[in-house]
Order: sequence, then C-alpha cells, then structure tokens
Amino acid sequence: MAHPLAGKVVIVTGASSGIGAAAARELARAGCKVALAARSGEKLRALAAEIGEAALAVPADITSGKDVQGVVEATLKRFGRIDVLFANAGIYIPGQFAEGSQDALAGLIDVNVNGVLRCVHAVLPHMKARRAGDILVTSSISGHVDIQWEPVYSASKHAVQSLVHTLRRQLAADGIRVGAVAPGMVANELWGIAKKEDVDTLIAAHTALRCEDVVEAVIFMLSRPAHVTIRDLVILPQGQDL
Repeated sequence: MAHPLAGKVVIVTGASSGIGAAAARELARAGCKVALAARSGEKLRALAAEIGEAALAVPADITSGKDVQGVVEATLKRFGRIDVLFANAGIYIPGQFAEGSQDALAGLIDVNVNGVLRCVHAVLPHMKARRAGDILVTSSISGHVDIQWEPVYSASKHAVQSLVHTLRRQLAADGIRVGAVAPGMVANELWGIAKKEDVDTLIAAHTALRCEDVVEAVIFMLSRPAHVTIRDLVILPQGQDL
C-alpha cells in the first residue's frame, strides 16, 4: 500500500541539517518530491544528490523575499505544484538579554518569525488556487512556556504559535491545514551538538530528542486524512523538566 504522502510536493526550509535534512530524507522515502531550501548550497546539493531525482536543491535565505519567491518558482517549474510547506528554518540564541548583541537578537526574529511569514505568504496563492495544502511550522516548547534563559527565542516561537493559530482559522475554508510541531531539546547542530557520542549520551539520559523523533511527528501530522487537523504537537524528551 502506498504511503499517504506518496506523490506530494513538499518545500522544506532549513533543509541543510538537523530536523530539515532528516525530514527531507524521510519524506522522500515516503514517496514525496522535496524542494530543499537553506543558505548552505554545498550541503543542500549533497543532500539532493543523496536523495536523487525526487529532490531539488534551491539555495536561499528565507529573510529575503526575492529568495523565497525563487524557491516557490523553482519548485513549481520542476514539480508543477506545492502540496506542503514545512517551514522549519530557524536559529537559536540563548543567554542573558542585556549581554546579547542587539543585531544578532534582531536577526533571530528576522529568521524565526519573518522568515516563516515570507514562506507562508509566498505559497498561499498556489494553495488557495488549488483549495488544498498543508503548512507545518517548526515551533518549540519555548512557544508554549516562557523560558528565561532564551527570552528572544521564546518570543519568536510565541509569535509563530500565534501566527499558526490565527492562520489556521483564516485558511480553513480554503482547504488548507496549518499546524506547528513544538519540540523540546533536540540533539543537533542548532544546539551545538554534532558528535554522535554526545547525541547518544543525551538520548540515553532521556534529556534530548533525535531529529528523527521529531520527523516521525511531522510525518504523522501531514499524513492525517483531510478532515483532521493536528493544530499543535508538543514532543519532549522524557526527562525534560518543563
């Protein structure tokens, strides 16, 4: 039996590493065609080569409206339509607000909030014309809980949550589903964790998730029948105390 997502065309942002790269691989295994967007062209092209003909690499900076539009146009040209946007790209800055770089913190908002806004806005005309589509945003437990050691990151994810909840209601009549997956700590590059032994240690301690754990939740959300919307899915490591 074919996977429920087989044949779908999915744009994945932040696809060069972490959750995005893991999602691209798993979506391709499910039979999807994937347009991969991120700033690192070299990593994107390597991933696209690994996946094969079902993948398209489109280097892009999601804070640039021109770049985002380029991703949409390249996807339509190659695959003919857009069924799913997985707006996953994001950056992370923890620490004391007063000690942080103003420009870096403002840049986080630009990526985590405005980047999502630009990507969603760019795909909507195509989804609305077809009266179908899925928009899934990578949020965070920080969008549900105010976490004092990452105030601007928390603010960005609260904004994402508000956008998801309001857009879902605006777009329901167009047949478009909108949801957010909100992980706790994930042992990946976003958190500065790259070595397999460090990942394995955190997993064994139940204090972090693997990227693949989050991707399983993403696949679950996207593969629900059309009458079902998973608005929010919070996924935490068993030992995370939040």
